[in-house]
Amino acid sequence: QVSLVESGGGLVQPGGSLRLSCTGSGITLNSLSVAWFRQAPGKEREAVSCILKHDGSSGYADSVKGRFVIFRDDHMNTVYLQINDLRPEDTANYSCAADGDNMSQNYYCSGYGQFDYWGQGTQVTVSS
Repeated sequence: QVSLVESGGGLVQPGGSLRLSCTGSGITLNSLSVAWFRQAPGKEREAVSCILKHDGSSGYADSVKGRFVIFRDDHMNTVYLQINDLRPEDTANYSCAADGDNMSQNYYCSGYGQFDYWGQGTQVTVSS
């Protein structure tokens, strides 16, 4: 059975950091391009970052650039999203998605790409 499992969310104060994990089960994540999305209550889902399978290049939404870092650990079959300098507006459910095609960074990071697999998400709440 193929699945993506996110973890690492929680309650954190403004300015804090979290490391989110997206771990593959039944699939090898380094053969897939992976994106992180977030959705806050009452808002549309937003793509925040992606990492491409063929060259490992990454992209970020303007809202998180300079604060979020996406990276892989192939040994752990996991893609991480390091989120720093958290702000209340970062509060959302964060989920990862993966796709086996060789599409562009814009395709995966724009939020309009099609993905083969989705995780259930992990909640991030930023509050003092």
